[in-house]
Amino acid sequence: MSRAERDREANRFTARAGRYASVGANVGGVAARMAMSRLFGKEGTTNAAALAEALGGLKGPIMKVAQLLATVPDLLPPEYAAELQKLQADAPPMGAAFVKRRMQAELGADWSSRFGSFDLKPAAAASLGQVHRATTKDGRNLACKLQYPDMQSAVEADLKQLELAFALHRRMNSWLDTREIAKEIGARVREELDYEREAKHARLYGAVLKDIDAVRVPEVFPDLSTGRLLSLGWLDGEKILGFTEGSVEMRNRIAQAMFKAWWHPFSRAAVIHGDPHLGNYTIFRDGDEPAGINLLDYGCVRIFHPRFVGGVVDLYRGLLENDEARIVHAYEVWGFRDLDREKIEILNIWARFIYGPLLEDRVRTVADGVKPGEYGRRQAFQVHQALKERGPVTVPQEFVFMDRAAVGLGAVFLHLRSELNYHRLFEAEIEHFSTEALAKRQAKALKDAGLPQPV
Repeated sequence: MSRAERDREANRFTARAGRYASVGANVGGVAARMAMSRLFGKEGTTNAAALAEALGGLKGPIMKVAQLLATVPDLLPPEYAAELQKLQADAPPMGAAFVKRRMQAELGADWSSRFGSFDLKPAAAASLGQVHRATTKDGRNLACKLQYPDMQSAVEADLKQLELAFALHRRMNSWLDTREIAKEIGARVREELDYEREAKHARLYGAVLKDIDAVRVPEVFPDLSTGRLLSLGWLDGEKILGFTEGSVEMRNRIAQAMFKAWWHPFSRAAVIHGDPHLGNYTIFRDGDEPAGINLLDYGCVRIFHPRFVGGVVDLYRGLLENDEARIVHAYEVWGFRDLDREKIEILNIWARFIYGPLLEDRVRTVADGVKPGEYGRRQAFQVHQALKERGPVTVPQEFVFMDRAAVGLGAVFLHLRSELNYHRLFEAEIEHFSTEALAKRQAKALKDAGLPQPV
């Protein structure tokens, strides 16, 4: 008997059909209003807000898909992208009786006897589940993430809507081939459903960051976890935004921890935290002083082939030394094809923006006078306008989350208003870098965590 046959929630047709109807009705109503507005020449933020409201009312994975759509260049008009980026991936909490049924489905009828305590009221909500505080039988504090029912069905229905949106976009905008983008978003969102895989991600990060005192990774409790329940050690901490008015030394300390949490796993194991959202981190203290960050969520993690990391390093070195051959090689390693000199120069606009803080050997901010929500917007507009004239271009699948995460990380630095020598921090991470050494380290780390090798 297959897992899907044993699992009554696995992509149920009735749940999928209900989701199609909900998405279609809500978005269809907005689409009708948009068509009328165009007819009478009244397009703009009102309709964008209506679309955000329609999607926001649905909750669940469509929220995550909508936020990802907002990061894809020219898929949506700017006013629509701005509204969708405001959406918070939350959902109405499951009630106590419902939580008991969910826990029984995951751990059996005697589930409560396996905990010292379990708070039926959620401590936090997210797009795919909610977090409950609990303790082990020996009194250790836990964060138990419990998935909402029928999420696989909801995800598949939402991704089908995404495929339709991308197909329509390709017909209207031939300069950008979105097929690889759609595949990458689908693969990562499906992975987030699998809490057993997320537990392995957490173990991987725990091993890679074990010697980094400024970054804490929670312990995994496998005996209290399943494919839809993930029990991790509770990490006490405070929200990052509570420290944005602190001293520059304090803000720089937090920013350095963020830099290390992101770039160290990438350079040591070819893995990135693909969702550098402020809610995925908290600050822990040493006495009265903030000492580092807690990494809280491991659903959106991207494991790369070592050659991709080699391409990142090659592009950095190529830009630093103005070595065009190395720059072109890096783009080709990433998967960009049919490059001519004009396309290379267009891609370099974005590359110099992303790498800008890393290329200058001086203390600086990530970007002066830019709001966190607008980070990269101007450069992206330049690139997309230029590609419209010189396209088509296919964005490689691996590039999608690397790009998204790099922009998100820069936005965190802008929130903190950190002033660091990013060049020297990056040089320390890639010192003595070789693709062969990375491949050996990654193979061992993935095997120890129980994760497959990247293709």
